[in-house]
Amino acid sequence: MAEPGSAQQTTLDFTAPSGRRRTAPVRLGRESRRDPLLPQRIRNGLLDDEGQQFVQVRLTAADAANPAARALLDAEAGTALHLHRVLDDTEFAALFPEIIGYELDAAEPFLLYAAPRGTAAARTHVMSASDQRVFARDLLLALCVLDGQGLVLRGISPATVLWDGTSVQLWGLEGVARTGRPRVRWGRAPYCSPEQRRGEGLVDSRDAVWSAAQVLYQLVTGRPGPADRAPADLAAHRVLAGTLPGAFAPLAADRPTPARLLDLLAPGAAERLALTAAADDMRPHHKAYENALRLKRKAAAAEPPGDTGAGQKRGNAEVLCPYCLEPLQLDLASLFVTDSKMQYQPLDVSGLGNALRRQDVMRSAVQKCTADPDFPEHFIPVPYLTYGRPLTVAMVGQSSTGKSHLLTQMIAEITDGGLEPFGLKWQSVNPEQHARFVRERVQPLRNGRVLDHTGGLGLDGFARFVESLLLTDARGQTRPVAFFDLGGEDLVRTDAALRFLLGVDAMVFVVDPALALPLPQLDHARERWGLEVNRDGDLAFGTVLDRLPKSGPYLEVAAAMVLGKADLLRFQPPVDRWLGEAPPASLDPARVRAESRDVYGLLRRHAGQAWLRPFDAIRRCTLHIASATGGQEDHGRYPAGAGPRRVLEPLLSLLAMHGLIEVPGGAEAFAVGTGGSGGGEAK
Repeated sequence: MAEPGSAQQTTLDFTAPSGRRRTAPVRLGRESRRDPLLPQRIRNGLLDDEGQQFVQVRLTAADAANPAARALLDAEAGTALHLHRVLDDTEFAALFPEIIGYELDAAEPFLLYAAPRGTAAARTHVMSASDQRVFARDLLLALCVLDGQGLVLRGISPATVLWDGTSVQLWGLEGVARTGRPRVRWGRAPYCSPEQRRGEGLVDSRDAVWSAAQVLYQLVTGRPGPADRAPADLAAHRVLAGTLPGAFAPLAADRPTPARLLDLLAPGAAERLALTAAADDMRPHHKAYENALRLKRKAAAAEPPGDTGAGQKRGNAEVLCPYCLEPLQLDLASLFVTDSKMQYQPLDVSGLGNALRRQDVMRSAVQKCTADPDFPEHFIPVPYLTYGRPLTVAMVGQSSTGKSHLLTQMIAEITDGGLEPFGLKWQSVNPEQHARFVRERVQPLRNGRVLDHTGGLGLDGFARFVESLLLTDARGQTRPVAFFDLGGEDLVRTDAALRFLLGVDAMVFVVDPALALPLPQLDHARERWGLEVNRDGDLAFGTVLDRLPKSGPYLEVAAAMVLGKADLLRFQPPVDRWLGEAPPASLDPARVRAESRDVYGLLRRHAGQAWLRPFDAIRRCTLHIASATGGQEDHGRYPAGAGPRRVLEPLLSLLAMHGLIEVPGGAEAFAVGTGGSGGGEAK
């Protein structure tokens, strides 16, 4: 601990592992770098209200402005909390640091750990033979615990393994990666495996076996081993030769697993560890999801499922006006463009003989819709009328759910080329309107500004038109896709907004976790936003579902439910797993159903069936986890910028259900499966 005279006295606000908020007076000592190559800083401290010694791991404001540095601290916190959750009150908890608090959305985020037990093995020159076996047993036991959770600790070295003379404590949790993820370069030679050092292949539990073997070799011999092969004198050291056969193999596939090595050192220990695994309390909820899918597969569709693009040929056929829902077709006598003051001025294209110029002018034009003379004045972009029937996507949820941020980031991902891996190309329907959307919505959010609520971009008291794009699929067919934002308050107040629903093709229901889930880690957010848990579900959901046309046991509109603001739950299973997934390069129906099953289980267990009403009512409905910003605001800004995570997946699902993205088994099978378990297990 720091000298009393050098201690800084202050107060810390943080979240305990239970999810409860805590404020405590503390004394903090001098600060140092934990690792010269990493941004985290470390200092000892004392909780004055309990007299508990602790270690604070933190980022300075300058380091925290780097998203990669925050991601490291998040990874460390997520691992520490996960291990606390699965190991608390077991004999294996002592193998890892004990987290006592965290605050990660502040300008200077930090973690608090109970004081370390022991000193770094790097300070031990040579260890006795009796200690070597105990040290090796504990180290391999820790690796088995991690392996059982699908985790691999990269970066194991004599500096991260602590020894108190009787047992091991394994630090360096910022180096944890999930099994099966692509390897990235991490760690130092000779302690990182050859594949890890090169960043080749996929993360494997046997990466950590190499690291453990190298640490043990140094403790036995007093010197580091070779970085790419077994030490030449391995046979001369009985403990190493007898317990680490194959651990120094250059390829992970040729090394033994942690469990295999543990059984050599302590027969039966791996089996005893497996017996302590917690029961899967999500199983009944996953089974309910699979049963629901079976019922949906049995239900006869009221109309052909999924719009496969039939009738999308370019021409002057009638389309449905997205506002008044009356039939509309291109009328060259009713065209307008906006002037420098954003006022509509009539456009006469009769004198434009140049086809290219005419096409360019028409792309920026709008047509006044006069289909319903009693309806308020409204205008439709011309390309919306010239590419066949548009696909309308409506965002549904209360005003606090973060729909605007989610939709903004969704469109930003599209314009960044996010649809290209799926065979889709995009153009703006109206270049001027799109440029204004990017200028007023996308750029401020990407620069870390919190957006105001969506303005009345459409008609007052009606569905708010946000943006429209032209999407061209792999077959060369182009279709307009228009996005609307339906606020819960508008739906309750305005019948016109409800009438709009009759023509909607796809819906995104956004679930606010602070409203839905009575989890203690959300209490602080609820207090800050003045919200309470609503066990009856989102009122906007019910209002919309009650108004949609229905001709069978299920509604036939395509839908996606999104657990938004998922960064609030980034350490809560199964959110922690899915938020860490890399963006997909192709749509795997089994993987989409696995995510849907997990979100369904989370909502069913903690929120109740009322929050699942869209899934229960709509036959083709997938469920997703997304965060539009990656973190919470601080005084109107996002400290590390707004980093979207998994915002495009809900739209990809809707496009697949409408046939714009081809998926294995077809659009119908993508939505409800093809039988068997229904849930689909992602590998």
